[in-house]
Amino acid sequence: MPRTGRRPGPGGTRDKILAAARAQFGKLGYERATIRGIARAARVDPKLVLHYFGSKDGVFKAAMEFPFDPAEAIPQLLAPGVDGLGERLVRFFIDVWDSPAGARAHALVRSIVASDEAASLLRDFVRREVLARVAESLEVPDPQLRAGLAASQLVGVAILRYIVKVEPIVSATPDELAAWLGPTLQRYFTARDGDHRGLPGPGHARGTDRRRKRPARSA
Repeated sequence: MPRTGRRPGPGGTRDKILAAARAQFGKLGYERATIRGIARAARVDPKLVLHYFGSKDGVFKAAMEFPFDPAEAIPQLLAPGVDGLGERLVRFFIDVWDSPAGARAHALVRSIVASDEAASLLRDFVRREVLARVAESLEVPDPQLRAGLAASQLVGVAILRYIVKVEPIVSATPDELAAWLGPTLQRYFTARDGDHRGLPGPGHARGTDRRRKRPARSA
């Protein structure tokens, strides 16, 4: 018996593609996922994926539903130079998370706890779209590591402020958070090797054993 009722409209097709894209990117990662694979999972023609999103990068960003476009926001934050970058990043992220658009970001963070695919999707997005852009602007050793450490601070505060809701972090103003966290991020961005203020240096982080050897006991 033939099916009755209306065929899925453009909105339904787009949603199917996005659902398939999230599954493909989460399972395979950005590099291995393909337009054809996404189209196959969504049961649509690959040309339809390109029609809606233009490219693999386009469907990847749309699948994330991130509350801002890093391609626009990160260059604007970097434009004034590295001086003050720590506080600018903190203020920007807190403002985004506090806004109505931040609700999607809250949902993303909640989802990574319960879903390996969601964690993989968010990890690839942050690595490609946020950390890589920040790291390119840093003229210091280990820029990727430094950008990753800065991101760990921002994500940690987001979890405590919006998901777990720990006081007094919840009630702290954006200015207060920027004043406390900004200098920490700034040190990640600008500290030279050997200027870690008592923290283990890069050699220690890579597994170098710098413990002082005990003198051998005499027989």
